[in-house]
Amino acid sequence: MKTRAAVLHDMKLPRPYTESKPLKIEEVELDPPGLREVLVKIKAAGLCHSDLSVIDGNRPRPLPMVLGHEAAGEIVEVGEGVTKFEVGDHVVFAFLPTCGHCKFCQSGRPALCEVGAKANGEGVLLGGHRRIKKDGQYYYHHLGVSGFADYTVASIDSLVKIDREIPFEIAALFGCAVMTGVGAVVNTGRVKAGDSVMVVGLGGVGLSAILGARAAGASKVIAADISSYKRDTAVELGAQQAVDSGADTALQEVKDDTDGGVDIAVEFAGAMPALEFAFNATKRGGTTVTGALPHPDSRFSLSPVALVGDEKTLKGCYLGSCVPLRDIPAYLELYRAGRLPVEKLITHRLKLEDINEGFERLAAGEAIRQVVLFE
Repeated sequence: MKTRAAVLHDMKLPRPYTESKPLKIEEVELDPPGLREVLVKIKAAGLCHSDLSVIDGNRPRPLPMVLGHEAAGEIVEVGEGVTKFEVGDHVVFAFLPTCGHCKFCQSGRPALCEVGAKANGEGVLLGGHRRIKKDGQYYYHHLGVSGFADYTVASIDSLVKIDREIPFEIAALFGCAVMTGVGAVVNTGRVKAGDSVMVVGLGGVGLSAILGARAAGASKVIAADISSYKRDTAVELGAQQAVDSGADTALQEVKDDTDGGVDIAVEFAGAMPALEFAFNATKRGGTTVTGALPHPDSRFSLSPVALVGDEKTLKGCYLGSCVPLRDIPAYLELYRAGRLPVEKLITHRLKLEDINEGFERLAAGEAIRQVVLFE
């Protein structure tokens, strides 16, 4: 079948993206869904820094590629061997497909799925196939989703079925921003009632972590970013304090207000100074979590003396350390109960043809979560 899609042919095009237009809206052809695959009509897709990192070259991927990894939609066709989904089901995409049989999936850590990570790196679906083509040339899939399109073919192992009552623009956020941000706090940081938490980097994921910390019962939530706009937004979402992480006095300010440092610091800025700030602001015996993806050549300098002498813990977090089939429905229930008001994260609603303007806005730090809505 034919569908519109936003295709990236070249990375590192200059800003502003409103002029260079890195994403080209093209008519492409989709192969029918194969074994354990389905055809999904995309209803909503969020713009995320992980997409921007492919556009600007910080996260190199094979090209040409249809971008978009945070999405929700409706199944309109099922392929061979599909039994747990049917036409009409509403679904959220998880941006790491999980095979269910590697040693990590079997041990309850699907965020480390080896088969899914390999497929994502190669730009293919979990079964190893590509289903998007134009003029006989196959395009690559972005993280098993390629959600910046009217329709996409996906592995069923990239999907989570959701209640039909959840608005698609809300559901899409749970595929990345909410799953990653809330999961980093709850699953990786293991925040418990009474803990003090600082979140560094206040994009859609970081602000989701603010909401997650509040929902988990943190006694004090500190937001840190160099953007005053994002700090103000964090306070509106429940942070009791906001600090300019780029200020010379920021670290001492956090330590003074938390009796030596926070219990858990979570970093999503993707910049080495931000990670260093988060680690240094973590108290003795505390935990620093990083869920950001800077350029692969980035390096973090760490003193083993501080790590050992202060008994700090530094942990990486991918996919919010989530089990998508367990956590996405659970987080959606928190949303329905009013404990995760993620609708407040949406600052702009776009059409597909406005996507380059949206990414320029994201690159300029002038938006939190922008959502492409499909008719």
